[in-house]
Amino acid sequence: MNGGADLGGMMGFGPVVPEENEPNFHADWEARVMGMVVALGAAGQWNLDQSRFARESLSPADYMSLPYYAIWLEAAQKLMLERGMVTEGELTAGRAIADPIPVKRTLSPADVPAALAKGGPVDRPAETHPTFAPGDIIRTINIHPDSHTRLPRYARDKTGMIERIHGHHVFPDTNARGEGEQPTWLYKVSFTAYALWGNRANPNDRVTLDLWEPYLRPAE
Repeated sequence: MNGGADLGGMMGFGPVVPEENEPNFHADWEARVMGMVVALGAAGQWNLDQSRFARESLSPADYMSLPYYAIWLEAAQKLMLERGMVTEGELTAGRAIADPIPVKRTLSPADVPAALAKGGPVDRPAETHPTFAPGDIIRTINIHPDSHTRLPRYARDKTGMIERIHGHHVFPDTNARGEGEQPTWLYKVSFTAYALWGNRANPNDRVTLDLWEPYLRPAE
């Protein structure tokens, strides 16, 4: 979707200024939120792309004003409400009121290091051959979906070049909508800054994006 998370190339937000020696967490509550989100993800009530979409679908005003882990917390609450894991009354009271619903898995503290080390691999066996090869010139499609996509606004309907084939991976767009993984080929695609942002861009700059095959068409 077109939301607050998709800021690449938008004017008026100023430069990105990294925080020197930035800590992993700026407050204790942020670490607690991360722990909650990891535990909830292990419960199997939603997938990675649904989790990302829950964050992206916050209102732009909230997304751009809330701290990073507050966005995680808002999204987790939204997902739990949608799936009946918690009620508005429980969120207000700050405690459980109804009996919990069954979940696929619970994550014990002892299991956390192994779970984090394993991650959530999204590569899948391929039964087809990739349509594109390194060096091919492509053009991205122009879409404005109402759900999750990994094709950012600034890179839609743009010409680029295939640099690498990453493999066969879960397609985020369908996975976020609950329509299945529908794995497809994933490519590293290179764009000139001029192609993305016009003749005022630095002619020496290039941007690379990892893009799925359904986003791409042969350049005419």
